[in-house]
Amino acid sequence: MFHRYAFGRILVAALALLMSSGLRLPAQTASQDKTWSVKADYIEACSCHLFCTCYFNTSPEGGMKCEFNNAINITEGHVGDVNLDGQKIWLSGDLGGDFTKPLKSAIITLEPSVTPEQQKALIFIVGKIYPFKWQKVAVDKAPILWEKNGMHGHAKLGDGQGEVFLTGLTDSDGKPTVVHNLKYWGAQSNTGFYLAKGTHHYKGHGHDYSLKDRNGFFIHIESEGTLD
Repeated sequence: MFHRYAFGRILVAALALLMSSGLRLPAQTASQDKTWSVKADYIEACSCHLFCTCYFNTSPEGGMKCEFNNAINITEGHVGDVNLDGQKIWLSGDLGGDFTKPLKSAIITLEPSVTPEQQKALIFIVGKIYPFKWQKVAVDKAPILWEKNGMHGHAKLGDGQGEVFLTGLTDSDGKPTVVHNLKYWGAQSNTGFYLAKGTHHYKGHGHDYSLKDRNGFFIHIESEGTLD
């Protein structure tokens, strides 16, 4: 999972991830929409225990690695005239052990049905929400299943390449346990971190991890802006 550290130490353009992938946004003309926006729901899990120590420190739990799976369902979104409603993104990888340096590895998986323009736009959105430098970035294609039923979440990547199960935490009255007033990376707003225990795995692009009873959460984020 992408965990927050001092943004003032990053000082990178929001398009760094897009550029790392060798992709560019479509050229804008005077008649085109010059804005972007995203509203998205997350099923997210990582290798730390609850809750993410990395939101408050410059290294993950144990100081070695933070392996993650983020399944993202875009409920509404666009980049310029490219519509992203209903698109899904799967993020996997390892943040490494020192968040003051370029992060270790990220794999961006999109569904096979995306058009070339949607692919560029989705990677642009990833760069806006996660404005970080990376040592390695890869782009992949595979079907993505995303489903949430009450306090339970399930996401699956491809034919078992990755999978996440979340079981939400509740108090004695059965109400969800939620962390408010905590920023989610580059997102301008969120509805809170709905805490959960996660079981998840991923295999591909040099990664092979399987984790049980680890950190997880549900979150809804929103962001918007103008295209430069």
